[in-house]
Amino acid sequence: MRIHLAYGREGLWIGLPEETPVTVIEPQFAPGLPDERVALEAALRTPLGTLPLREIVCPDDTVAVVFSDLTRPMPNDRVLPPLLDELARAGVPDEQIVLINALGTHRPQTETELTRMLGSKLAERYRVVQHDAWDTENLVKVARNRAGHPVRVNRAYMEASVRILTGFIEPHFFAGFSGGPKAVLPGISDIEAIMDNHGASMIVDPQATWTVTAGNPMWEEMLDVAQSTAPAFLLNVTLNRDRQITGVFAGDLMVAHRAGVAFVRETAMQPVPAPFDIVITSNSGYPLDLNLYQAVKGMSAAARIVRPGGDIIVAAECWDGVPSHGEYRRLLWEASSPEELLDRVMAPGFRCHDQWQAQVQAQIQLKANAHVYADGLSDEELRKALVIPCSSIEETVAQLRRQNPAATIAVLPEGPQTVPYVEM
Repeated sequence: MRIHLAYGREGLWIGLPEETPVTVIEPQFAPGLPDERVALEAALRTPLGTLPLREIVCPDDTVAVVFSDLTRPMPNDRVLPPLLDELARAGVPDEQIVLINALGTHRPQTETELTRMLGSKLAERYRVVQHDAWDTENLVKVARNRAGHPVRVNRAYMEASVRILTGFIEPHFFAGFSGGPKAVLPGISDIEAIMDNHGASMIVDPQATWTVTAGNPMWEEMLDVAQSTAPAFLLNVTLNRDRQITGVFAGDLMVAHRAGVAFVRETAMQPVPAPFDIVITSNSGYPLDLNLYQAVKGMSAAARIVRPGGDIIVAAECWDGVPSHGEYRRLLWEASSPEELLDRVMAPGFRCHDQWQAQVQAQIQLKANAHVYADGLSDEELRKALVIPCSSIEETVAQLRRQNPAATIAVLPEGPQTVPYVEM
């Protein structure tokens, strides 16, 4: 049996023995819209819960448009042009528009990366600001979070008279779903607010998980903060495995995002009758599998249906390494085991950038073994990151089946684009 995994830009074919019982779990395929441009324009002119964009802005307005960074497969180069053209039709000059890269705590993009993400015309035509969560001079207080601490967001965004959020909606391993308020928190918020929102006590909350928004303390705080900034308009899209736009959800932040979430929930969630001994997953391919940090999402999706003590095999290209930026690599390399890592993160008063990803990884590894196939990482780097190197998925499966010939196997070819769950 040959199965194609989303991996890097080209994908990865794996071959499993025909006699091996394998369950392939994928989201329901949604075809791309017949004309993306027409659909985007229609959504901008007939939005959900608010006036058409052209009636919200006037020529005197300054406009901030927040867009997703390199770690997301958001087709900014296809989604932003209709939005910006609509602003032009409303008479807003180019020089009164700023595009803000919602980096959260991720690294800034290079000029080449920005050009690839936005397209050369947009990158040259508009002012582009890359958010810096540590730059206190360019952050403005907007609210207090659940911990009572001040939350600050990007100054260029708050100084605009019209604020627009863009992004795409997919299942998220602790925020429930991406898109919507995530463009503000963590997208353009300060490091302390992000640390609070992604803190250890938030991560361990049982409601902070895939496809849960109502009652999810992380998502609800994200929404509170986003609404405190008074965004005028939301433009979110949904995508299929070919990065084709399958739906456009525009208008009021809450109303439009809720509609997009309902659409994704129907296609992404897939039931299985029982846990599996072995779960093979991708991390959704480029750009989401750029590093091991992001690959934790693929592990998390697989962990939902692996039996305790079972094995997860993740295929993620990791061309960006562990990565070297941020604190995730240091947290992993300084620990001798997932148990030690989790104890450190959960210790009272512990606070460190990227601790949330390390915490989720450790929690997964206390349930199952994690094997990682990654062309961008050496075996030594993987071992130091506390995971088991996998040079061949086929050989790893064969080895595991020698230990347990009756092992049941599931494959998530699209990784965390699928949210599998065990039927009760």
